[in-house]
Amino acid sequence: MAVRKKRCVAMLLAGGQGSRLGVLTKYRAKPAVPFGGKYKIIDFPLSNCANSGIDTVGVLTQYQPLELNTYIGTGAPWDLDSSTGGAFVLPPYMKATSGEWYSGTANAIYQNMYFVDRYDPQLLLVLSGDHIYKMDYRRLIAFHEKNQADCTIAVMRVPMSEASRFGILNTDADLRVVEFDEKPAQPKNDLASMGIYVFTWQRLREFLIADEEDENSSHDFGKNVLPAMLDAGCRMFAYPFDGYWKDVGTAQSLWESNMELLEPDPAIALSDESWRIYARSANEPPHYIGPTAEVSSSLISEGCEVYGKVENSVLFSGVTVEAGALVKDSVVMSGTKVASGAQVQRSIIDENCRIREGALVGDGENLTVLGSDVQVEPEAKVKPGDWIAPKSVIAKGGE
Repeated sequence: MAVRKKRCVAMLLAGGQGSRLGVLTKYRAKPAVPFGGKYKIIDFPLSNCANSGIDTVGVLTQYQPLELNTYIGTGAPWDLDSSTGGAFVLPPYMKATSGEWYSGTANAIYQNMYFVDRYDPQLLLVLSGDHIYKMDYRRLIAFHEKNQADCTIAVMRVPMSEASRFGILNTDADLRVVEFDEKPAQPKNDLASMGIYVFTWQRLREFLIADEEDENSSHDFGKNVLPAMLDAGCRMFAYPFDGYWKDVGTAQSLWESNMELLEPDPAIALSDESWRIYARSANEPPHYIGPTAEVSSSLISEGCEVYGKVENSVLFSGVTVEAGALVKDSVVMSGTKVASGAQVQRSIIDENCRIREGALVGDGENLTVLGSDVQVEPEAKVKPGDWIAPKSVIAKGGE
């Protein structure tokens, strides 16, 4: 089937296991983790694509893909369901002679070169599906074209204490990359790759093929492809980004990013009509704040019923907080019920949990995390700092 040639196609790497999120990613990929009361992490790069006019997005899934695949569907919530483009879920698949998992970020693109080639794009935008940020990719692309680059890497300054977690770049005065070091033990500076790249497609294609033929390669962009391009003398540039960007790869960073939404002037404004973040609607009725409720500095999503006290918290759709219950400094995901007399403090509570009468979860100091469908029985206690696996039952006296 003939398709329309595209100037730019985006490939969104969304297969990450997110092991540092622990119990929150036991049954879902990291990009499918809920965020901000009504979103999933993947809503941010998908919305950035839609707002930037990029209408063809390949979404590469792998680990626990069902929830993510179902959520993306046809791409309609992000206006990515046009007849000439759209959002396409691209899991690993069985080929004529064999089938294999994606063995690295570069291999994931390599295995889907047929998809990119269908659109014969000039440029390929490679994105990660697990960061919270807003970015106009049009500016990134314009910077790439202005410099006649083979590869452009979005970068930002990070604390030196965290620099070893990232690919670290050195540039000349014109922002041309002269050195790239993936997750160095001793970083030379704080200029970090955001995992957002623009490539001239035909140039990248050559390196993907060569990398795939290298039996010693990890088939990873940061470890293999970018250093190979640099060694070959390719024109590689760093695009400085000074907006909000957060890698919510740990439960602590996920909790912090949610709490930042509650600030009077949040660093990332979800209410900004000029750059909307789109999501699949929960189709719940309006939330209800009962006559006994006390709510302060919180996000309360549709379908919630609040009769108790909610302070500095994020409640996803369909959460119930009964009279006499307290939810403070916490993120409570869809379908969870907090019964009368129960207390939830400084916690992340996954979907469909039951916090029964008089139960205590967490305290004001240590982050506590409950996986989905956890049952905390009446008067039971979940020790501060504990991570409870999905579908566990916490009985009184069993803390």
